[in-house]
Amino acid sequence: MGNNGSTRGARKPSGKSAGSASRKKPADGVSRRALLIGGGAVAAAGTAAVLARDRVKRLWWQVPGVEKPRKPGELDYAGATWVAASEANWRRADRPDDFPVDRVIIHVTQGSFASAVKVFQDPAHQAATHYIVGQDGRVVQMIRELDVAYQAGNRSYNERGVGIEHEGFVDRPKDLTKAMYESSARLTASICARHGIPVDREHIIGHVEVPGTDHTDPGPHWDWDRYMGLVRRAATAPTPTPTPSAKASG
Repeated sequence: MGNNGSTRGARKPSGKSAGSASRKKPADGVSRRALLIGGGAVAAAGTAAVLARDRVKRLWWQVPGVEKPRKPGELDYAGATWVAASEANWRRADRPDDFPVDRVIIHVTQGSFASAVKVFQDPAHQAATHYIVGQDGRVVQMIRELDVAYQAGNRSYNERGVGIEHEGFVDRPKDLTKAMYESSARLTASICARHGIPVDREHIIGHVEVPGTDHTDPGPHWDWDRYMGLVRRAATAPTPTPTPSAKASG
């Protein structure tokens, strides 16, 4: 066929049909179809090998006796102070490589800041969140964001979520202070930025909204409209140099 799409001047090979010519096999006796199928199989095998290698590369530290390197006291949020939770209250992971992080889960402690820190350090408690925010705005990080905190009573949400506790009681609106809201909003905006989480109520939720939970926090006095407005403002504001919090045990 010519460049202009015309068939003018095209002729069948002398003494042979066009069909028999098109079915001619390569000299070595292997058909073009076999070559294509074989090539596709090789390409598929190569892709599978690459995927397998990448998975092994991500999960090599899960081999018995091998641990992924960690720096003691390393923070994900520079405005926090590090106080480690008991290892019985969280599970080692490599998020987001093994589990995508797509939720921030808001909790209220039903107690003081110091009591929350204490119970998260207690191996018998069997629960903890990544962060605690005090009524004065201070922040402590107790679990790395790449690890799974036992926080929500739902395995899938634990694996996908970063949890933030807030000092106070759900039936005392005075506990939800201006300093706490603003500090928590900056923390949540930072988490969302790190993990590409949309700043909306589908992805920033209360513990009460986790399927299967029997908890009611953050409770009826938590002002979601106010909080989400603060998170959006923090998400679009210039990032200042954070000052680490003071002591975590006050």
